[in-house]
Formats: sequence, structure tokens, C-alpha cells
Amino acid sequence: MRKQTIQYTSPLDALVAVAKRLSLYENQQKMNSEEFFNLYNQGLLSDDALFIEWANDYRHYLALHQELTQRLNYAA
Repeated sequence: MRKQTIQYTSPLDALVAVAKRLSLYENQQKMNSEEFFNLYNQGLLSDDALFIEWANDYRHYLALHQELTQRLNYAA
């Protein structure tokens, strides 16, 4: 499987896209991303490709959220 790279025009656009993907994982697995990520980091879930992708998307979401929060705090 070949990975596709998507470039966004702003961190906000990227955050929205990642949040949509997280929502799909959450609906499919019947678990919110924060709960999933905690279980995954504790080693309580398998290293299934889906879980790896979900964890990576959640890490990306957290980084984007932090970046946007910092920008907003700096602008204020």
C-alpha cells in the first residue's frame, strides 16, 4: 500500500481533515480517540495497521492543536 501525501494551505485545514479521520475511527471502533490513545500507549491494544494509523493521526491532531493554540495565544 502506497502512502499519499496531502498538503494543506493552513494548519487549521489540516486540523479539520485529521479530526474528520479521527471521527471515522471513533465511529468504527466505538471508542473516542483519547481513550484509544491511552490504551494503545499502555500496550493494551494490538499493533494492527488500523491502530497504528489511528495513533499517528491522533499524534498529528495533538501537534496541530498545540500549534494553533500557541498561535492564538501569541496573537492575543
